[in-house]
Amino acid sequence: MKVRYYLAVALMCGLMPAAAQETYENANIATGDLNGTARYVGMGGAMDALGADISTIATNPAGIGLFRHSTASMSFGLVSQDGAEDFSTGNKTNLSFDQIGFVYSNRLGRSSFVNFGFNYHKSRNFNHILKAAGRMAAGASQNKMSYNKGVAAAENGWDFVEIKDDEVISNDLAYSVTDYLYYNTILYNPLIDPNGKDIYHYYSSERYMMDRASKGYIGEYDFNISGNINDRVYLGLTVGLHDVHYKSYSEYAELFAPNHEGLGGTLLEDSREITGLGFDLKAGVIFRPFENSPFRIGMSIATPTWYDLTTRNYTTLLIDDTNANPETYRGLGSLSLSESYDFKLYTPWRFGLSLGHTIGNYLALGASYEYADYGNLDSRVNDGYDYYGNETSVSDEWMNEHTKNTLKGVSTLKLGAEFKPDPAIAVRLGFNYVSPMYEKNGMKDGTLDSYGVMYQSATDCTNWKDTYRVTAGIGYRIDKLSLDLAYQYSQTDGTFRPFTDVLDASNVADAVDISNKRNQLLFTVGYTF
Repeated sequence: MKVRYYLAVALMCGLMPAAAQETYENANIATGDLNGTARYVGMGGAMDALGADISTIATNPAGIGLFRHSTASMSFGLVSQDGAEDFSTGNKTNLSFDQIGFVYSNRLGRSSFVNFGFNYHKSRNFNHILKAAGRMAAGASQNKMSYNKGVAAAENGWDFVEIKDDEVISNDLAYSVTDYLYYNTILYNPLIDPNGKDIYHYYSSERYMMDRASKGYIGEYDFNISGNINDRVYLGLTVGLHDVHYKSYSEYAELFAPNHEGLGGTLLEDSREITGLGFDLKAGVIFRPFENSPFRIGMSIATPTWYDLTTRNYTTLLIDDTNANPETYRGLGSLSLSESYDFKLYTPWRFGLSLGHTIGNYLALGASYEYADYGNLDSRVNDGYDYYGNETSVSDEWMNEHTKNTLKGVSTLKLGAEFKPDPAIAVRLGFNYVSPMYEKNGMKDGTLDSYGVMYQSATDCTNWKDTYRVTAGIGYRIDKLSLDLAYQYSQTDGTFRPFTDVLDASNVADAVDISNKRNQLLFTVGYTF
């Protein structure tokens, strides 16, 4: 492949206002993992009513009110992806620092406390390697999807693109980064028709291959105040700060069918980084309905996480023009674009209900249910500043409507048990189930009149199905020191599509079934004082 880098001086959207993000990338930011202390993970996260574990600071803040002594803990371990192969900077096995925090317990009376807590935990681990390959339907390709936008516009009486100083530009918000790269390399070719009447031409592909390595995390910093009333009612409030660090690198290749211009195919390289901050509020209550019973009921609510984010990408389209015909191909071997913009994302409200019960000092049982409607993700466009200099934003109506049709309400069920055959030893088991977030027939729509489309540099999407997590753990206490070990296996299957052409049902590629199987080994050391 000949590589002749041609850097566009002026990106078609470079002077536009900061933009919103796209549904599938938003969903990746908005979701979380099962993570925290080894005790919490070992019980499948089903501790929202049992409390007295620092990880409940983020799920039911009232759980911190059950502490009777001050404590500190730290967690770290390994995370490994089954069946994956290392790609680029992505490794299938990674070390992970997962949690550190403390609770200060202050007695107010015989049976009443006011506690203060702080905890950091990795709420989202982005480390993931994706590999997919398949065949194309006759005449299908990613570049044809870009070509079809121009055809559809012409059929409706307007020009999707225009040529200025030999650059194909557009004012249409549906003109994405990938569209720009294709139009300015292979779609626009004045050599095809010397008369200049038919200067756009697409290329059919025979098969495709996709590789992507993602890494990074969302770190959550939670500050809590909680307490109890007569050891019957426990109340808690948590303020959370979310710190986003996401990076990905992907290579999407297509092998062209034989063509008159002699082009072999394309390789689209995309590097993306998303960083920023968000904050939320969480409140919870736990109460014992029966005075002489340890049975507990918990309820919790969490506001949206209000994210203020920045995304940066560098995207290159490489053309295999080794055997190109100089009489019919103008010779652009590659084109690259880089950009950076700010956007806001508001996640949905979350609601939780939980049950907990203990039998003596040897058995604890927990069950939790949580619901969040991800169809209500709010993708927002930064549109200016108010009188006080604060940045303002408005909802991206087209993208939000697409989100409502693509994502749905998610239920999370958590079950867990802890058995102590000896006061110093604990054995734990847990199960965690998350229902599908994506509609079965959901797709990425590149025709929306949205800044979220305009800044797209990749066309693929994966509709992930439900998630199953099975956990186990063991704990050992030596006086004031506790040592806990947990293992978590999680699996989420999904359907990958390299692109979806909503304008041409015949322009399709094989959908590929993929699976994200993850193993986590987590160790926590804690000290009570």
